Amino acid sequence: MMVDAHLDLAYNALELGRDLTLPLAELRRRDTCSEVPLVTLPALREAGVGVVFATLWVDPRRYPTPEEAHRAALRQLELYLRWEEAGWVRILRRRADLVEHRVRWQQDRAPALVLLIEGAECVRVPEEVAFWWGHGVRLIAPAWNRTRYAGGTREPGGLTPLGQELLWAMQAQGVALDCSHLDEAAFWQALAVFGGALCATHSNPRALLGGEANPLANRHLSDAMLRALGAREGVVGVVLYNLFLDPAWRRGQPRLPLAVVGRHLAYVAAQVGWERVGLGSDFDGGFGLHEAPLGLEGPADLGKLAGWVPEPHRPGVLGENWLGWLARALPA
Repeated sequence: MMVDAHLDLAYNALELGRDLTLPLAELRRRDTCSEVPLVTLPALREAGVGVVFATLWVDPRRYPTPEEAHRAALRQLELYLRWEEAGWVRILRRRADLVEHRVRWQQDRAPALVLLIEGAECVRVPEEVAFWWGHGVRLIAPAWNRTRYAGGTREPGGLTPLGQELLWAMQAQGVALDCSHLDEAAFWQALAVFGGALCATHSNPRALLGGEANPLANRHLSDAMLRALGAREGVVGVVLYNLFLDPAWRRGQPRLPLAVVGRHLAYVAAQVGWERVGLGSDFDGGFGLHEAPLGLEGPADLGKLAGWVPEPHRPGVLGENWLGWLARALPA
């Protein structure tokens, strides 16, 4: 069973108008977006991707207020629930759900979703964490760019006082912390106040991306951040976006070779151990086929990445490391 720890499924369906219940080839024939889609629910099933961390991601440029973001996130949640009711997916809420899913998946190959809020503006006040937890959310990433809670990508800064309250509410409720997109100052403050399960669902090593000279440096993880995640038993999902694999790459240029992904996997493993390395493709998270490495035409090709992983660790990187993390992070 493979695991992809970051897909913006509901965003693609609702904001881009993509029918993700279609076969991937059919969606590509119908799609009018500039980025060629990489994911549909049938494609995940056929590929053997058994678990997906599925986001509630609300674009702050389109929904700039907490109330607008809240309503948009609810629409995404409702879509996931409709997919579950129709049998397209299962939503994992507790450890027992994961155990049951691993048995059922052998027969039906229906992917399971772990619901993740990316960028927490839809959480109107920290006390609302309990509401989202009750509706199935099991991870929250406080930042995307800067939010009311924390500094983020391109917009540095630490935790705000409201951000500390959010983390306290998350820990009290048993919601895990996704550190992806957190600015480094906010990251260290978060680790100091948050004692629950944490991870980075879709982040790459800063050292391979130009270090501090990269304008997107704070989107990526420093070596110290990687080691801190490993020390807290956090798993790091490597992103499969060309710009986050090679800072010199630009849209319209040839796709990068898969070996570049291998370098990122190995670098993360050198900091945290192979048992803490996973995949967080972010396929369709603002990019598509031509912005992904050559050879990754859809979920079915994720297994190719095993060729850059030492043989004993291949099942872990492709899925078992994330499954082990979920077995610890999901509530009993």
